[in-house]
Amino acid sequence: MAEYQAPLRDMRFVLSEVFEADKLWASMAGTRDTVDPDTAEAILEEAAKLSSSLLAPLNRSGDEEGCSWNNGVVTTPKGFKEAYQTYIEGGWCGLGGNPEFGGMGMPKVIGAQVEEMVQSANISFGLYPMLTAGACLAIDSHATEEIKNKYLPNMYSGVWAGSMCLTEPHSGTDLGIIRTKAEPQADGTYSVTGTKIFITGGEHDLSENIIHLVLAKLPDAPAGSRGISLFLVPKFLVNEDGSLGERNAVSCGSIEHKMGIKASATCVMNFDGAKGWLIGEVNKGLACMFTMMNYERLGVGVQGLAAAERSYQSAVAYALDRIQGRAATGAAQPDKAADPIIVHPDVRRMLMTMRAYIEGSRAFSTYVARALDISKFSDNAEEKAQAEAMVALLTPVAKAFMTDRGFECCVLGQQVFGGHGYIREWGQEQLVRDVRIAQIYEGTNGIQALDLMGRKVVANGGKFYEIFAQEVAEFIQANQNEASLKEFLGPLSAALERLSDVTEHVIRAAASNPNEVGAASVDYLDLFGLTALAYMWAMMVKVAAPKAESEESAFYGAKLVTARFYYNRLLPKTLSLAEGIKAGSDDMMALAAEHF
Repeated sequence: MAEYQAPLRDMRFVLSEVFEADKLWASMAGTRDTVDPDTAEAILEEAAKLSSSLLAPLNRSGDEEGCSWNNGVVTTPKGFKEAYQTYIEGGWCGLGGNPEFGGMGMPKVIGAQVEEMVQSANISFGLYPMLTAGACLAIDSHATEEIKNKYLPNMYSGVWAGSMCLTEPHSGTDLGIIRTKAEPQADGTYSVTGTKIFITGGEHDLSENIIHLVLAKLPDAPAGSRGISLFLVPKFLVNEDGSLGERNAVSCGSIEHKMGIKASATCVMNFDGAKGWLIGEVNKGLACMFTMMNYERLGVGVQGLAAAERSYQSAVAYALDRIQGRAATGAAQPDKAADPIIVHPDVRRMLMTMRAYIEGSRAFSTYVARALDISKFSDNAEEKAQAEAMVALLTPVAKAFMTDRGFECCVLGQQVFGGHGYIREWGQEQLVRDVRIAQIYEGTNGIQALDLMGRKVVANGGKFYEIFAQEVAEFIQANQNEASLKEFLGPLSAALERLSDVTEHVIRAAASNPNEVGAASVDYLDLFGLTALAYMWAMMVKVAAPKAESEESAFYGAKLVTARFYYNRLLPKTLSLAEGIKAGSDDMMALAAEHF
């Protein structure tokens, strides 16, 4: 497998040229004194070095060795503990954390680029700090000042890690039926009892302590999701002076043996009257968890992008080197026995598809991260509210569309290698195995699609959607006289009109048939994602076209070529998706269950 090289030039293009992040940072009180272009550049440069030199070399060995479990003790693969120590010494765990408690306070648009590099290098490793960052976000947003002061500094430093304990053996998506109980104690704490499964980083040897965020129900809690509360349950209790005390009644019963991400410990966690502290309000636990969900789900989408980027780099290197057959137009390298396979149209189709989805997704992930930053840091109430609506609408698209395309790109990269793609030593089969989970955890992609279609579109009559549609329409209108965009604005306008038409169709149909929402949801999310990426590509063309004759003509020229490929070969998929959605749910639901 080719050595990973962080795509810093493209990240700079998206951050600085397309979205002009420096202007955004200067406009918001929450970032004005925290970040500037020089700081951002230094962070990206260091993250690139860390990812390529420290984390990437552990990717294959970590997969082959995996985590081990022995009587409740989980050991990570060789080299992980040392790499983690280097990672936390660099302050990376607190990159987006609250500066009041030792975090760096960096905006998500920077965090998303760093996450991509770390996940491209080593998805399994990247999951440990990713879960800690999510737990910190929930604590910072909803815990008391006492709890924040007690836990956040050591979590931001990475000395302590975090986990998120939601799923139970009988309860995955339907959290309303969880059985984990929390009994109030006289001292104001709670006794937490229950079993959680599929807990990423629930137990490991990387940190001194692990702070679990656990969903549980009080004895008198209302039925369903309205009765869920959130509790902080540390692996080791923390003394008043901040030192570690006795072991809490929480243990790892086993770890899962998985298809991929084998160096990430996926644990069964048992809470046997463990001491916990309430986070947020009683029966409002899901609201607390969803604070971190928007960030985590974008992070999972970035995993799909990251794996695709790694697969693409390896596939390009292989296609340039591997000789097989001759170009249809005549020998490209007549002095050799055959031409490199990059001359063949089908190989080009695969590589261009990967490239178009990857670069479009990088822009889209930054676009969603930008909305997260505005919703968090802006001091303009109207701007903040609109950003929050966009985050709600776009988060399921980012998670599902980017991981679906990530898996597709990894399979395409494997296909470029032919038989060698199926062989372990080349690394492509590991990427296919590792990225597959991204379509499943943090809410399966089917659930993301249902969330988008049902809650974010139909439930509010398309109110959130109209914000997005209006923005794209305004971009089209504002750039009607932009010569470089003429070939793109027509197809973009048609795709937006198609998406709007389908949106209205499903809203109307769902009024009389609830099955229409679920029947349309997955295809609708794909249709939305393809249209959103078309918007991203149009914005990138606007920036790249005037610079196509500059000293970096190769970079900007490639943007224009890739944009045309996306519009001509990938965007037309929206036509068939729209027709499928309009076919409705009748055929889908007609067959009796016993006939399957």
